[in-house]
Amino acid sequence: MESVYTTEARSTGSARDGRAYLTDRTLEIQMGLVEELGGNGDGANPEQLFALGYATCFHQAVKIVAGNDRADATGSSVQARVHLYMDDDGNYNLAIDIAVSLPFVEMDRAREIAARAHSACPYSRATRGNIDVKVTVVEQ
Repeated sequence: MESVYTTEARSTGSARDGRAYLTDRTLEIQMGLVEELGGNGDGANPEQLFALGYATCFHQAVKIVAGNDRADATGSSVQARVHLYMDDDGNYNLAIDIAVSLPFVEMDRAREIAARAHSACPYSRATRGNIDVKVTVVEQ
């Protein structure tokens, strides 16, 4: 399998209280441990970055599917809510709620587009069977 794109990031310092950056230096972020895990909440955290990436990737999949179906994706948006939780064995896990808005598409058709986008999105395919992902269509 030949890669069509590769990116690279590095975490330095105290991990969740350190710095993270793309090695091409187009993005550098101060990380911060959330208050819920005993930190002060200053800085970004991996769950936020995952939510940004998933929302953007899923939105692109929605736009592609809608375009192929000749559906109007004007004003569309995708919200990804990432939950960090601890299971009964004391392990941290993730769950994700994806909310798709297609304001100019009838709800049943929008649900079909969202379901097909979930099948097409690389983040959805990568997490399938590993992370609980709930996809809904919302009115804007």
